[in-house]
Amino acid sequence: MEIKLKTPLTEDKIQNLKAGDSVLLSGVIYSARDAAHKRLIDLLNEGKELPLSIKDETIYYVGPSPAKPGKVIGSAGPTTSYRMDAYAPTLMDLGLRGMIGKGARNDEVIDAIKRNKAIYFGAIGGAAALIGKSIIKSEVIAYEDLGAEAIRKMEIKDMPLVVIIDANGNNLYDIGQQEYLNSAK
Repeated sequence: MEIKLKTPLTEDKIQNLKAGDSVLLSGVIYSARDAAHKRLIDLLNEGKELPLSIKDETIYYVGPSPAKPGKVIGSAGPTTSYRMDAYAPTLMDLGLRGMIGKGARNDEVIDAIKRNKAIYFGAIGGAAALIGKSIIKSEVIAYEDLGAEAIRKMEIKDMPLVVIIDANGNNLYDIGQQEYLNSAK
């Protein structure tokens, strides 16, 4: 069963999601990769405001390809999330609720997910063209000089995702590995 979910994400909306759940996410999300994350943290360290309010927002770790004529965006597959691990806990402590990417997260990120009742979704690597079709609007809102890594405000409709780490810290990668090992006994 796929769960339909709409942003902004609040604790109430995600508290019952479990690692392994399939989600179709709609609403507004933001794109940001490592260069943009570094700039956001630098702003915070300088005591300046961020170019977007992140309370209950979701960041998609993506650097989309240029849009073809008549299209909103090009291919938009997830990038490897660990590159944002140094920055993610600070942003979650400020209210960031959701992250979308691929791959494992470190212990500090998992602790921040639990502490802030946040969530980490996985998008399917290799399905960039398909995922791009769920993005119905896209506009650069910060760091245009970063090109594909600029921060974009994107409206999405039914983006297919899987809950990798739920708000309680349950991790699909650990669960799946344990289930496999148990089945081999």
